[in-house]
Amino acid sequence: MRLLAGMTLLPTLSAMVEAVQPLAVVYRGNQAPREASDSVGKLLTDSEYKFKVTYAGPTEEVDLSPELLSQASIYAYPGGPDVDDSWKELKVHGDTIRNFVLAGGRYVGFCLGAYLAGHSWLNLLPEGIDVDSEIERDNAQVKGPEDTTIQVDWTFNASTGNPHIEQGRWAYFQEGAVVLGFKGDDPRVVARYSQNKDVAASVTPYGKGFVGLVGPHPEADATWYSDAEITNPDGIRTDIGYDFIKSTMQGISIPSSKIGN
Repeated sequence: MRLLAGMTLLPTLSAMVEAVQPLAVVYRGNQAPREASDSVGKLLTDSEYKFKVTYAGPTEEVDLSPELLSQASIYAYPGGPDVDDSWKELKVHGDTIRNFVLAGGRYVGFCLGAYLAGHSWLNLLPEGIDVDSEIERDNAQVKGPEDTTIQVDWTFNASTGNPHIEQGRWAYFQEGAVVLGFKGDDPRVVARYSQNKDVAASVTPYGKGFVGLVGPHPEADATWYSDAEITNPDGIRTDIGYDFIKSTMQGISIPSSKIGN
């Protein structure tokens, strides 16, 4: 296109949107299956932040690197089959991930990704806070490894001064994590398993960044339910997942003097 003298070419709307669109990096590898990472990617893309998603891993066009994460706002690890095997694949990137969050990035871990944040692996959690298996806990609603649903009491807007709890919300669950070590009415707790009140989701600070963990699968879409031949009594709703992303992006902190009280 030829411009007349004195005219300038304004950027297109799509170019302007892309310029401000935050980047989310979602891990995909041998232990992070495509369907799981795709569902996390869709949740991020459809959230209010409208993330541009890049999938990174040993079999992708790009692998995880400090250069890639330096452009990102959030790094996500999806569900998968085994934490020990996953750590063997991810361990080489441990320092890269920790440095990203220390500098102000956000880590979100879904189920397996929540386990990997624990002290035995990425070590992204505060002293006294760690992850374990919910099905091994006393009075757990689900005791086996099957794909099923579980109820959670979810605190919406946990990162704001106006939180509210919806009790007994159903979510997809398969050997999900529990976050241990919180004392009392801790604002960093985003959700609890309804039956035993174990922590099902949390947001904690790490350096200048934040770490969001969730044991169930708020990212699960209709294909997850049909493949597992189960139904969600609430229907398939995405509001819990979007709220989880928002709480992690906004961050939740409490004064050190109140931790453990």
